[in-house]
This record gives sequence, structure tokens and C-alpha cells, in this order.
Amino acid sequence: MRFYERFQRLSIRSKLLAMVLLPLVVVLPLLGLLLLAWGNVALDRLLITKVRSDLAVAQGYFERVLGEVGSSAAAMADSQALHRAFGDSAAAPVDPGVWVALLQAFKAREGLDFINLRAPNGTLLVTDFGAAPATDRRSPAFSAAAATEGVRPRASIEVLQPDELARLAPALQDRVAVPLVSTRNAAPTDRTQEDRAMVVLATAPVRDERGTLRGHVQAGVLLNRNLPFIDHINEIVYPEGALPFGSRGTATLFLDDVRISTNVRLFGDDPKNRAIGTRVSQAVRDTVLGGGQPWLDRAFVVNDWYVSGYLPLADGAGRRVGMLYVGYLERPFTWLKYGVLLSIGAIFFAVMIGATVVSLRWARSIFKPLEQMARTMQQVEAGGLDARVGAVGHHPDEIGRLAAHLDHLLDVIDDKTHALQRWGDELDRKVVERTRDLEQAQSQLLRSEKLATVGQLTASIAHEVNNPIAVIQGNLDLLRELLGPQTAAKVDAELRLVDEQIERMRLIVTQLLQFARPNEYAGYVDSVNVSRALDDSLLLVGPQLARTRIAVQRDEQATASAAINRQELQQVLLNLLINALHAMPDSGTLGLRTRDWHAADNRVQGVQIDVADSGPGLGPELESRLFQPFVTTKTDGTGLGLWISRSLIERYGGTLTARNRDDGTRGAVFSVRLYSEPPAATLPA
Repeated sequence: MRFYERFQRLSIRSKLLAMVLLPLVVVLPLLGLLLLAWGNVALDRLLITKVRSDLAVAQGYFERVLGEVGSSAAAMADSQALHRAFGDSAAAPVDPGVWVALLQAFKAREGLDFINLRAPNGTLLVTDFGAAPATDRRSPAFSAAAATEGVRPRASIEVLQPDELARLAPALQDRVAVPLVSTRNAAPTDRTQEDRAMVVLATAPVRDERGTLRGHVQAGVLLNRNLPFIDHINEIVYPEGALPFGSRGTATLFLDDVRISTNVRLFGDDPKNRAIGTRVSQAVRDTVLGGGQPWLDRAFVVNDWYVSGYLPLADGAGRRVGMLYVGYLERPFTWLKYGVLLSIGAIFFAVMIGATVVSLRWARSIFKPLEQMARTMQQVEAGGLDARVGAVGHHPDEIGRLAAHLDHLLDVIDDKTHALQRWGDELDRKVVERTRDLEQAQSQLLRSEKLATVGQLTASIAHEVNNPIAVIQGNLDLLRELLGPQTAAKVDAELRLVDEQIERMRLIVTQLLQFARPNEYAGYVDSVNVSRALDDSLLLVGPQLARTRIAVQRDEQATASAAINRQELQQVLLNLLINALHAMPDSGTLGLRTRDWHAADNRVQGVQIDVADSGPGLGPELESRLFQPFVTTKTDGTGLGLWISRSLIERYGGTLTARNRDDGTRGAVFSVRLYSEPPAATLPA
């Protein structure tokens, strides 16, 4: 209360400055913060979208490699050289040299790491380095399903134990063992080395002309330390110049959670110093290997943060055995994001400063003439009858015209005063003989004349002040309606202070002007897009709507526009939206619908706007009196909102009606119908 009283005692300069600066230092910075937050989220989503597409490219290439290995096994199984080597015998020749040379030739031609030949029952017969061992010739790396009749060539990812790889390709064992490197954020483990092998394995049946199964060709590629393979993936996904701002793309192949092939650097930029043996973070491991879901987010990779994509890899039995990863360094994009957000903030700050300067100049154009008039009246009261307001601007407004009229009235008073003085001097010369009593009567008469002149001045000022008072009050009421209840509450103290000052002026100069004269306050007719008008109105009630659990459902089918003053339509829509929110204090559904309405010849005649709520609806008694003045169900309402809204709509030839919902649900529907081209009789003068 003390603050309110102090504010009430402030000068008009201080009050105007407070009204001007409060939106600039509160609303504009808030909008800037919202834009910065939205920009931060949007840029992060853009980075995630890119890594998703990068992971899709890497996955496509990996699947193509699987297909190529399968095609290589099938080509070997269908080759004439292999069938000639088989000949008519039911088993492989005794001398394995023929098979070894043949398998080595195919391995070199197809770029495989190993290839072997198996009997129809899956027994390992011969490999590309020689005959199979005499013991344990049946290898678990061969799928039992592949030994059945009619199986087509297939390729899959398989994980082989050390003894299994030793039987198939002993020369590759040096590439398999991967010592584990302690890695930040990785899951705890007691292992010190990964000695399993991840291979791309393909099996193709060999059949003779009669379709008899003669054996199986098994071909594979070792993925452990397969640096050309992982580097080729990285070149496909991140070619030279694909990543701006100095970012670096990486690709990795995981066996379980261990990097067995990667181009991620462990220390510095040495291409030989790769992070093989490091492990993925536990969060990524739980999501990808544990939950079987791709990871598309930022992740800590070895020693830095990357925008990362991880894809689970499954073996032929559907078990998740590893991961495929692509990603790029996050830091350059983070600096870019901060630079963009800082630029946006700087722009908003500059706009705020510029708007503050302009607003202060405009406010000065209001309070400076008023202060000048107040000083002039003080000088006149002190006896300086020659004091004048003077010019208050190059293009004077109502206040400027009021100042000019005040100067004119002061000139009139000065002329009257000088005239009275001349008459008094003449009278003094003619009635020198009059007594002191007569002189006193003359002095009293002079004072009466002055009082009459002041009364005339006061009446003239009252007549001229009534016009700017009406303009100020009308604009203040419109400001409240446009801001909406929620937004207006933020400046409620300032608005109420202006109301009180206007009321004080009214009580001094004239009675309260009649409220809402339609023909005098009608606006210009615009071609209004009703969808955009709804957007603007929803924006004004946004803060009030955000405090509830009210869902907004929009069904906008209107193609025609409405012929009405844009501000008056927004005033009507804002009133209907606020009434709908009051009908649903906690939760509900706010329905907004637009559609064209047609004449009898099916020609589009105008547009209809429906505002529906899910509140208690309209009772029979309230529905019949709804649009009468001073009818309201709110304890703090005036009952004029719907009456004024209907008056505004009917001014342009339209209609505003209300009814209960007819779709089987509770609530009320307010319908506004407006012409696209209003009848000439309804156009405001």
C-alpha cells in the first residue's frame, strides 16, 4: 500500500517513464530468452538428425559388405573350377593341394580373409591353407541349418572363439587379441583382453547337375583390426569437406562393448594411434546392447564428446554381439551454436536499447508539454500574467492544441485585465470625489469581474480537456482488451493509476462520457484473415492458458476473409476466448473452428468462427438473457463483454449467437458470422 501511495504521488514524467520502460525491460528480454532456448533445442535436434542419416549410410554400406561376402561364397559354390575338382567322386580328392590352390585363388580374387570347403554334413574338409586337422573336423562355426537341403547362400555376423578361428584361419590370429584399455564411464569389468573374433561369415551349398548336395563353401572376412574396412566406412559417411568448422568424423566397430576396429584417435592426431581396446560408456552399452535400441545423442567417446549414433549388431541367431558407430566431434558445432545464440542475444539487446531510446523520446513528447503548461499556470498564479506555454512541437497533437488554446485564453484574460484596468482608471478620474466606501465597492466589483473571467476560462478549458480525456480512456480500454486479462495483470497497477488520474480529471472538468457509442467509435473495414486473428488472440491469452490443463483443438477450413476492423474482431475473439477459459477453470477442451458459409446459390458469402468449450453449458434462463447488458455469472464481471461484442459484429452486418453443444458433450458454442463484403448500409461512417 505504501508503494502504491508513493507511486501515486509521482510526477507524470515518472509515471509515463515507468509505463514505457516496464514492457521493454521485462517483456522483450523474456522473448529473447525464449528465442534463445528454442534456438538451442533446434540446433541440437539438427545435429541429431544429421548423425541419424550418417548412421543409416554406414548401416547401408555394412549390409552391402554382408551381401558381397554372401555373393562371393555363392560364386565359389557355382564355379566350374570347383565342380571340375569335385568330378564324379562323392567326396573330396585325396590330394588336398588341388583344393588349397583353388581356394587361395578365390580368396585373392574376392578379397576374402579365409575360405574353406565342408562336406555335406558340415565336416571341415580343407581350408585355404591346407587340409583340415585329423581331429575335431566338425566345427561349431558351421551352422547346422546350412547342412540341410535347399538352403540359399547367406551371410551373417558371427563371433568365433580362439580355437574356432585357429581351425579356419590360423594366420589371422595375430589380429584378434585386443588388450582392454581403461576407459572413462565404461562399465566395470574384470577382463583384461578380448580374444574372440568377429567375422562376416557366409555359407553356400555346392550342388551337381542333378541337384545332389556335394558340400558347402564357407567364406569370411575378419573384422578385428580391419582398418581398411572401418576407414572406408568413414570415407563414405564423412568424405573430405563434409563436416565444417574443423569437426572430425569417426567410425567404429564394437565386439560387445570393446572397440575392435576404429579410426578414433587415442592420443593426438597420429593415424597409427587408434583407440582399439577402449570401451563404450555404460549408458550407451545399456541402451544399445542391453535394450537393443539405437543411440542417437551426444556421448563421451574415449577422450572427447561426440554427436554419436550407435546401432546394435546381431549374429545369425539374433543375439546382440556388437555395435556399429559413427559420429563427429561436437565441440566445433557447440562453439557455432553459442556464437549464433550470442548473435541473437546481441540483436535483441540492440533492439531493446533502440526501442528504449525511441520510447523515451515519445514519452518526452507527452510529458514535456504537460510540464510546460503546469509551469505556465504556476507563473500566472504567481502574478506573471505575461507567461505563455509557447510552441510544443512541429506537429502538435491534442496536447499541443490544448497548450495553444491555453495561451489563447491567457491572452484573452490579459486583454480583459488590461481593459478592466483602463476602465478603472477612467472611473477613478470621473469619481475622484467618491468616498472610500465607493472605492471599496469598485475594488469588489473588479474582483468579481476577474472571478467571472476565470470561470469563463475554466469552462473553456473543461470543454477542450474532455476530448483528449475521451481519447486517452478509449485507448486505455482497448489496451486492456488487446493485452488480455493475464498480460494486463502484469501492468495492472500502472493501468489502474492512469484510470484514477483520468477519473480525477473527469470529476474536475465534466461528467463521465457515455460508454460505447458505436457510430462514433467504428473502425475502418479490413479484409481480415480469421486464422491469423485466432493466432493473435491465442497469443494474448497464452499466459492464462498455460496455467491450465486446457487442450486447444483447431479445425480451420475457411477460405474466405472477414470484412471487419481487425482490432474489433480481435476484441470480440479475445472476449469469447476469455469467457471459454473461465468456463473451464482447471481443465477441458477449447475448440476453434472456421468454415465458409454460403448463400442460397451456393456462393461463398462469408466466414463463420465457432468458439466451443467443455464447461457446464448455458442454462435456459441465461441463454435467453446472455447478450443483455450487465448480465454475468462472474463475481467480478461487468456483464458488458458479450453485449459489446454483439454490437461490434452487428455493426458490420454480422451475427453473434450462442448455443449449447449438440455433439453429445457438455459445453457451449459461440458462433460469429461475418460477410466477406458487408452490405453498404452496415459500413461504418
